[in-house]
Amino acid sequence: MASYILRRLLLIIPTLLGILVVNFALTQFVPGGPIEQTLARIQGQGDVFGGFAGQQGADAANTELLGPGDSSYVGAQGLPPEFIEQLEREFGFDKPPLQRFLSMVWDYARFDFGESYFRSISVTDLILEKMPVSISLGLWSTLIAYLVSIPLGIRKAVKDGTSFDTWTSALVIVGYAIPGFLFAILLLVLFAGGSYFQWFPLRGLTSDNFENLSLLGKIGDYFWHIALPVIASTIAAFATLTLLTKNSFLDEIKKQYVITARAKGLSERSVLYGHVFRNAMLIIIAGFPSVFIGIFFTGSLIIETIFSLDGLGRLGFEAAVQRDYPVIFGTLYLFGLIGLLVNIASDLMFVLVDPRIDFEKREG
Repeated sequence: MASYILRRLLLIIPTLLGILVVNFALTQFVPGGPIEQTLARIQGQGDVFGGFAGQQGADAANTELLGPGDSSYVGAQGLPPEFIEQLEREFGFDKPPLQRFLSMVWDYARFDFGESYFRSISVTDLILEKMPVSISLGLWSTLIAYLVSIPLGIRKAVKDGTSFDTWTSALVIVGYAIPGFLFAILLLVLFAGGSYFQWFPLRGLTSDNFENLSLLGKIGDYFWHIALPVIASTIAAFATLTLLTKNSFLDEIKKQYVITARAKGLSERSVLYGHVFRNAMLIIIAGFPSVFIGIFFTGSLIIETIFSLDGLGRLGFEAAVQRDYPVIFGTLYLFGLIGLLVNIASDLMFVLVDPRIDFEKREG
């Protein structure tokens, strides 16, 4: 097992390198780079997507006054070429793409993600600042989804075809059909100061007076703020896991070894949790990385935006809009690394649940 884990760890290197290569290549062709963003802000356009069409006349007039520039950047007309060259040096675009990429790979290998173009803060500090929000959403949502879905799925498998299975299946399907963002908005309207109740706060992870609260007060305040976002994040994962658990247990219950165990006089509980549980849980464990990563990264953007939570999802989205390349590459690198490590942890959980599994023999 040790050699298998070592091989998996070594495979992380080319995988992360491939992620960086693809995304670095894409940024070379995407319009509206960081220099164009800076020029747009200087000329009062907000950002490069604010529409340059309305400024073409003004740009032409500035060009006549200040002289034409050689810059190929949109919106740079009328600005001294020396200023454009200074921006290129500050952003590192005065170097060839290959040199910039190799320098970035060397820095990332040492977990040096550089500094944000527009926030005057290191990317590492920025990620650490936003991390608690995303960890809170991902951790609690995944934990609640598993704690609810596994017992419910087992119960549905045991009661397959009964009225309990029917009405719970209806609830699960409805929960799965409701988009996460729509359910989040519904929770806000109902319980966060909408048209009905104001039981939960509208935004943020903690209250303004959080530092002045007692330990129990801080814990209560934290869960008070995180309750609605976690519920909204859990709804889709809960539905998927419940049906996956039920189908997995149904498949195992129909196998010959279960019939044999029952024929030996074992109780239904002993058969279910002593024999079926271990085998049926393998597929549930296999789905853990996708559930965790899906909630931690993919679903966090919408939930964080709706509940005004400043986490990694919003950070990555805003960085993409602003073309803040150090933040984009830093978050992608981190997300990829966490995803790969979680997959390795999933394999280890396979072995813990069923020691008969040997990945080294399977590869051989």
